[in-house]
Amino acid sequence: MITLRVFADSSATLHSPQRHEDTEISKPNLTGRDLPVAGDRVKLVKNFGDYQHMGTLFRFPCVILLSLSAGFALQQHRYEPAIELQPLAAQVRRVVEAMDYLGAPIASQDRTELSRALGASDSATGVAQLQKILDKYCLLEVQINPESRVKVSPSLARPALVEHGWRSFLVKVRNEAGVTAELKASSSNAAPVWVRSTGSPSPKDSVKPEDVRDRWLDLRMFNAQPLNPSLSGLQLEYRIIQLYSRDTGKREAQISFNVGQGTQDIGFRNDASILFECRPSMDVTLRVTDENGDPATGSFVIRDKLGHVYPSQAKRLAPDFAFHPQVYRADGEVIKLPAGEYAVEYSRGPEYLVKKQTIRVEEGQRQSFAFRLERWIDPARQGWYSGDHHIHAAGCLHYEKPTEGVFPQDMMRHILGEDLNVGCVLTWGPCYYFQKQFFEGRNHKLSTPGNLMRYDVEVSGFPSSHAGHLVLLRLKEQDYPNAKRIEDWPTWDLPILKWAKTQGAVVGFAHSGWGLEIKTNQLPNYEMPAFDGIGANEYIVDVAHDAVDFISTVDTPHVWELNIWYHTLNSGFRTRISGETDFPCIYGEKVGLGRSYVKLEGPLAFDPWTEGVRKGRSYVTDGKSHLLDFKLNGQLVGENGSEVRLAKPGTVHLTVDVGALLDEQPNESVRARRYDEKPYWDLERARIGNTREVPVEVVVNGVAVARQQVLADGKIRKLSFEVPIQQSSWAAVRILPSSHTNPFFVLVRDQPIRPSRKSIQWCLDAIDQCWKQKSPKISAREIEDARRVYDVAREVYRKRLQETAPE
Repeated sequence: MITLRVFADSSATLHSPQRHEDTEISKPNLTGRDLPVAGDRVKLVKNFGDYQHMGTLFRFPCVILLSLSAGFALQQHRYEPAIELQPLAAQVRRVVEAMDYLGAPIASQDRTELSRALGASDSATGVAQLQKILDKYCLLEVQINPESRVKVSPSLARPALVEHGWRSFLVKVRNEAGVTAELKASSSNAAPVWVRSTGSPSPKDSVKPEDVRDRWLDLRMFNAQPLNPSLSGLQLEYRIIQLYSRDTGKREAQISFNVGQGTQDIGFRNDASILFECRPSMDVTLRVTDENGDPATGSFVIRDKLGHVYPSQAKRLAPDFAFHPQVYRADGEVIKLPAGEYAVEYSRGPEYLVKKQTIRVEEGQRQSFAFRLERWIDPARQGWYSGDHHIHAAGCLHYEKPTEGVFPQDMMRHILGEDLNVGCVLTWGPCYYFQKQFFEGRNHKLSTPGNLMRYDVEVSGFPSSHAGHLVLLRLKEQDYPNAKRIEDWPTWDLPILKWAKTQGAVVGFAHSGWGLEIKTNQLPNYEMPAFDGIGANEYIVDVAHDAVDFISTVDTPHVWELNIWYHTLNSGFRTRISGETDFPCIYGEKVGLGRSYVKLEGPLAFDPWTEGVRKGRSYVTDGKSHLLDFKLNGQLVGENGSEVRLAKPGTVHLTVDVGALLDEQPNESVRARRYDEKPYWDLERARIGNTREVPVEVVVNGVAVARQQVLADGKIRKLSFEVPIQQSSWAAVRILPSSHTNPFFVLVRDQPIRPSRKSIQWCLDAIDQCWKQKSPKISAREIEDARRVYDVAREVYRKRLQETAPE
């Protein structure tokens, strides 16, 4: 009888005089092929009487011959016979099922051997055979000693990965402590390749180029069904680790495991260094054309059968954003994919249908696949050009290292991929001093005839931010006079608005609803908000000084945004609304989730487009519904100041072309949400019951006075309304909360618009509330000027209150 004794201490050498507790496998006629291959250090002992230490090993040439015939390294690797077969067999069956699901099945011959082992009548034999079969699929072996210390060593599987692809390996776990915690894996090579923005204008270096080079790996433990998230407590079990390589060639990684804080073994033995061979993936060329067959840029979400997104989001740097599943690629560009089958979802913003296509990438072949984009609506063909006036290249979900935000070419790719005719990239507090270099006071040189990009400013992260963030479009100079640093800017809004307007800028408030939260969902309502946020707060004052062109909508709850706008319209002011996304802060999914469509008579140009925002020759939308060519008595919105005069009370004729698109089946996950839960504006919320119809309403002085239902099947339909007007009023059309036109101002007998004393009183009270919140943060040098401005605004509202008839 020859006895194989395997000791747990991998630090011992062949000549160690120490004695250890050991596990014995007694087998008659033991041969070299019965021994394990390549683990950690192994001690072989001939069990003869007075044998004391491993130096005696060299007296027994038969044992040496056994080890040499096995051809294995003198490393630790043992089989565990001292556990029962039944629970191990159950766990192994789940692992085999999971490997099938992950597309890394156990080889058919090994499955046959596994079946025999699982059915073995002798428990010890079955346990040993299971290990013999599965260990060659193990990349790593983890030992948890009785004190719950974790030690890791390489195992038998060949360390081979594929560029831009995932591979699944087994991990052998020897759990001497019976731990039932989750086994967690980590690696410095899997650390993030970027640091998300902290909001600093001048962030410190934290991720260097050499760090990006070394962080080539992504890893995750597979803990989903049929496996359990945590260890079973068995003395032996197998787990699954998935590894992704960003690169090709030879790459070394250090992988460690733990079962909770403080469980790492001393001496850094919970780490294993492995040299991987990463074979290259295939070059796949994307042929992308628009509805006319012309080359285009599209949005692509590429997933394998397991739902893995390609390329891995964890390793993305610009132009691909880590917080997106999609990537944007132009016609003829290449993406690398491992061999396999992929589901591709592609589109180009909300004017296009979302289409799906399955592709199969063959090993060793360069391939190309064609993707034809398909529109459901084309507003630009009718002169209505889309734009998102609030996009950022730094801050929020962007990174501040390895670069301070992303570059113009990265933002332009996203503007093209969502088919935004106008994209306004606003420099603001985060990474301000780096990003401000891209301001030119004109369209960026990367702009195309159909897609314009321009850098401007959002006053956010500045001393006045507490009063409400400002969007400054069409600036000629981006630095406030005599301001060397952000801290030198004013501490309230009106001076900034006036300075920008002297340049001919178009100005307004960002994400208007913040600070205007209310509990009701009624529009209009008379609940007083706190005015304690960064939305259209000081707007209530600045509008009385004719300093605001627009307030922003679509990216905050519609009741909060529209309520203050309706009240100021009822007070006789003519501020317009514009649609925005605030990418990637309020919405990081994509640019252009909130949009304005502006009617232009000539070709697309930035100055006329922003002038259309100022004049209200536009509508706002989530892109899923459209209110084209809104006219009152034949006059197009935005013409002649949107003003229509009536000699006496009477009926006006309104027309609008409406197009909307809903899926045939309702999306309950969206429409069941409260209106103050994202997505704030979404056509799904307007769906009537389980139909595909949505309501189109005419709003006069904030109240819906007429309504028609439209089938949201993508077709454009012309609607007309006859609406009585008894006094000077404003009128607009909406599909709430999805789209809203700017208003017409109908003057009866040349009287000013004063339809509601309650609205004017609400505004007057709001000034007091706003002063209470904002004045403590206005600097001492500016506080008296601000006080006078607030007092003037109060007088404006009081005068208008006197001009308004009792209701």
